[in-house]
Amino acid sequence: MPTEHVDTKNERAHAAALAFAHALSSLYRAQLGARLIGTYLIGSLAHGGFSDRYSDIDLALVTEDGLDPAELATLRALAAEKDAALSQKLSVFWADRHFVMGRMPPLDRTDYLDHAVAISERERVRPPRPTREEIRVYLKGAPFSNWTESAKRFAEADVLAPGDHKAFIRALLYPARLVYSWTTGRMASNDEAVAFTRENRPAGMNTDVLAQALAYRLAGADPDALFPARAVLRDQVKACTRFIAKSDETAVAN
Repeated sequence: MPTEHVDTKNERAHAAALAFAHALSSLYRAQLGARLIGTYLIGSLAHGGFSDRYSDIDLALVTEDGLDPAELATLRALAAEKDAALSQKLSVFWADRHFVMGRMPPLDRTDYLDHAVAISERERVRPPRPTREEIRVYLKGAPFSNWTESAKRFAEADVLAPGDHKAFIRALLYPARLVYSWTTGRMASNDEAVAFTRENRPAGMNTDVLAQALAYRLAGADPDALFPARAVLRDQVKACTRFIAKSDETAVAN
């Protein structure tokens, strides 16, 4: 697994992502005017662990009255015009002033509250913090279903397509992110999530493969040599399912 110059490469990618985000903030402010309350970095650009190869550029926008589909399409087009390659990594989260509409799920709202780095801001709007129960309801919904489908697909695959490298690493790392956020009600870097899960290992969970996947992510390496680890994904799904069920039983008992 190549490791030379990884830090330098990630540092350069981090700097390029920051410059791109700042440029977009100016473009978005010109487009939305006084309706734009703030533009923020969230995700790995805000709380650490940014990977040139495997990270997204997560941008959060808070506006007075939300954004409609046409406006979102315009913002995406502006990003593509600015940098076609980096725009493919861009993920825009958004909310209105009251955080009652938009794309800001409970877990990302906690990320905004705990880690958001303002690029431009005329007022810091602070929504109510989602409760741990709200976080858990969210996690065992679409995120868990989507991960189990992805895990099943990779477990049954005979080859790993180049276009699936990022998705495969994410599928391997997801149990750590689930355990961390389920337990703490917060979001953190992959490094923190893996360390936490290894220290608080749920029954039946393979934490060695979490560490291996994290190492590949940090190195920005091709995960082909890690592909045999897909065999553990079925057991990881079972371990996570038991972990959730046990937590639910404990909550009911209390």
